[in-house]
Amino acid sequence: MRKKVTIVGAGNTGATMAQILATRNYADIVLIDIVEGLPQGKALDIAESAPWANFSGSILGTNDWKDTANSDVVIVTSGIARKPGMTREDLLSTNAGIVRSVVTSAVEHSPKTTLVIFANPMDVMCHVALEASGFERNRVIGQGGMLDSARYRTFIAMETSSSVKDVSAWVMGGHTEATMVPIVSNATVGGVPLRQLLGDQKTQQVVERTSKGGAEIVDLLKTGSAFVAPAAATIEMVDSILLDENRILTCCAFLSGEYGIENAYVGVPVMLGQGGIKEIYEIPLSDSEQAEMIVAGDAVKELVDLIP
Repeated sequence: MRKKVTIVGAGNTGATMAQILATRNYADIVLIDIVEGLPQGKALDIAESAPWANFSGSILGTNDWKDTANSDVVIVTSGIARKPGMTREDLLSTNAGIVRSVVTSAVEHSPKTTLVIFANPMDVMCHVALEASGFERNRVIGQGGMLDSARYRTFIAMETSSSVKDVSAWVMGGHTEATMVPIVSNATVGGVPLRQLLGDQKTQQVVERTSKGGAEIVDLLKTGSAFVAPAAATIEMVDSILLDENRILTCCAFLSGEYGIENAYVGVPVMLGQGGIKEIYEIPLSDSEQAEMIVAGDAVKELVDLIP
């Protein structure tokens, strides 16, 4: 029996997720949005690519939550996007209400689903989703570290003139410019330490560009934010969950003492498989990286306290 994935929000990111997932050819997809015609039109467009994109699964666009019933994974992208000069924290109040409503509807129709949270500010929206769903912490996962790590790896490959396939580098911490923690202490290219390849100054430049990666694209686009890399990063998570791949990926997870952080969603390495997070890994960090992790956890909790 084919897996079923619901993507909430048919904007650029949601539609791109649907397109990427469709080509994987193992899941039926439901694209849902409150705007009439939008999910239907985008789903039909993607479906019509099947003869040349070589997939045969079902993709349905809808405005009715009943069509999402019994989804194995629900991806929540709904919410307003960042505009130039806007931080993810600016989105807090509006998107909290949206995510709370969406998760309540999703869980009503798919009580056994796993939730992947994309809406910003992502770390805080995970808390909203966890509370609204009533799920165990392993079934509510944020994607932030996946996107930030992809950017980090990309910038490292650019600076070292190497293949991104050989870059091993993670971004942990928060999914904001101020709380992101690009890990330098274990970053390598083909096993060669990053600092050995670039030196301290160049390495720090890559770290700073990574922290501002989302804002860089917002400033360039002027009318929106990134959607292709975020979509690709999220679908890698879905693959690992639904195919039970047990991949170790950097995702936003609810911590209960790991890294010295209590009761906060923070980006860390986790094993993703059937049912969501199977294990959270504590890896060695430098003293400064560990201190930054604590700052990230505290920042998330401060924002959670502001949720109306």
